[in-house]
Amino acid sequence: MQHFPIFVALAGRRVVLSGGGAAALAKLRILLKTEAHVTVFAEHPAPEIEAWDTVGKLRLVRRAAEVGDALCAVLAYGANEDAAEDARFAMLARADGALVNIVDNLENSQFITPAIVDRDPVTVAIGTEGAAPVLARKIKADLEAALPVRLGVLARIGKSFRKAADILPMGRKRRDFWADYYFGTGPHALEDGGEEGARAELSKLLDRHTTTAPEAGRVQFVGAGPGDPELLTLKARRALDTADVIIHDRLIAPEILELARREADLISAGKEGFGPSMPQDQINALIVEHVRAGAHVVRLKSGDPTVYGRLDEEIEAVEAAGQSWSVVPGITAASAAVASAGQSLTRRGRNSEMRFLTGHDMDGFAEHDWQALARPGTVAAIYMAKRGARFLQGRLMMHGAASDTPVTLVENASRKDERVISATLGTLSDDIKAAALTGPALLLYGIAPREAAATLPQFSPKDIAL
Repeated sequence: MQHFPIFVALAGRRVVLSGGGAAALAKLRILLKTEAHVTVFAEHPAPEIEAWDTVGKLRLVRRAAEVGDALCAVLAYGANEDAAEDARFAMLARADGALVNIVDNLENSQFITPAIVDRDPVTVAIGTEGAAPVLARKIKADLEAALPVRLGVLARIGKSFRKAADILPMGRKRRDFWADYYFGTGPHALEDGGEEGARAELSKLLDRHTTTAPEAGRVQFVGAGPGDPELLTLKARRALDTADVIIHDRLIAPEILELARREADLISAGKEGFGPSMPQDQINALIVEHVRAGAHVVRLKSGDPTVYGRLDEEIEAVEAAGQSWSVVPGITAASAAVASAGQSLTRRGRNSEMRFLTGHDMDGFAEHDWQALARPGTVAAIYMAKRGARFLQGRLMMHGAASDTPVTLVENASRKDERVISATLGTLSDDIKAAALTGPALLLYGIAPREAAATLPQFSPKDIAL
């Protein structure tokens, strides 16, 4: 991010603009929506600028800008549509202490003016750092269509009521009041009774929220999916948007954490196989501590919380504390990994069952029914298998698995840095070493990436020993 988005207070403050043509008019149409004192320097101003000067919307000075003309100005716009004159004005304005924007000249501008959706006092600013103005306009058009025209009226009424609402305690109780107003009671009251009806209903709503007991805390165990934010479910997205506290795994993608409400407390409860970890008892205690304090707690887990997520232990801790909970499923890593390999988890003539295994458990490398896994045509998704690959390879081959059994490794499934590695059981350890995997990886045993599958042996049901 090269440009930090802020909203500058312009009420009663000075803004200067140099130029009198089409570029100047475009900027002035936005600036005149503010409460700034706007001064325009132009030898040949457009008729609209002269008209605005006549009615007192701005001050017009019929000459080019000179030394000292930008003193005490917060912002200065160069809109002369002449590179030399804009450069001269920019030098003068910077010397006077103003931040300068040169129209259509990103490199020489100290700030940019975004595309704006105006539902005063609700303002949405859209910026692309000059990279894609057409995209910004498209987003603006979509938002204009999506946001009700009378949203600003609701916001103005709410703004006038903020001091009265301060009697509610900070946090969820106050947030629930405003959510009730903006997304429930307010729009209906405005439609039925106009502004006066909305104001009256707001007072009644405050009385109800003042007298009702605080809502009890609750826990949602939420699946964050394999990493791509677009693979979050709608329910998971809503949970992130309303949570007071988010206790998340180490592997949760930063882009997903960015979707959390800004005021939410983000707590990392990272675990790493054979590495540094927060003890499970401590994670349980954290969850219970915050839900007992009345918080909406989201326990955010990679993939699906019901698949190797220690979900049962955490639910038992919440139940023992007498608190409520629910589970929001997510897309598990196996689904994302096999999609990246271009295959399916089950296929007629190849496998009628699918096994989900873990490469290690609490005691180290996990033991399994190796004889069953070694049968031709067996397919398994093996989680946390990266460090235990040599162990898995040895056990399977010891029990008769063919060395040319296809294996696919998917690192960082669904993420931007995803890698799909084709291997066989006999070369698995060497292939993992050569790949120098650094991210989380899932092993698909018995499945080859689609482009490699045609060159590998094909199994049919008659090949499978019963």
